[in-house]
This record gives sequence, C-alpha cells and structure tokens, in this order.
Amino acid sequence: MAKKRFRSEEIIHKLREADVLSAQGRTVAEIVRQWGVTEQTYFRWRKEYGGLKIDQARRLKELEQENARLRKALSDSIIDNQILREVSKGNF
Repeated sequence: MAKKRFRSEEIIHKLREADVLSAQGRTVAEIVRQWGVTEQTYFRWRKEYGGLKIDQARRLKELEQENARLRKALSDSIIDNQILREVSKGNF
C-alpha cells in the first residue's frame, strides 16, 4: 500500500479535528483508524505541529527550505576553497 504524504496544512487541520472528536468521547485509536495513519504518526504530528497555526507552518516550511539551500551553498564554497588551497600549494 502506497504511503500518502500529508501537507503541513492538512496535518494541522486533522489535529484540530482530532481535538474536537476526542472532546466528543472518541478515542485516539478510532480517530487515526479513520484517517488511515498509525497512533505513532498522530503523536509525532502533535509533537511537531501541535501548537502551530497554518500560516506558521507555511513559514516553518519556507525557513527549512531556505536553510537547506544555504547549507548547500556553504558546502559548495567550502569545497571550492579546499580546491583553491590545493592548487595554490602546487598539488595538482
């Protein structure tokens, strides 16, 4: 069975829905069974997205993408710097 990847907005919506359903007396096991995910996934989502609003989740995703881009740029510049040091020593 193929895994379905939920967007952060969907996860936040599902967590709010879970709060409402649990207040109505449904158990976590029933809720996650309805969604088709495991309890472990539910609790991981609560840990990561529990107090976020949708706009905050979007901003978090943008920051993570920017962080990844900056890390790649830094690693490329470090490699270029090492190559230039080797060339300047005459080890080519």
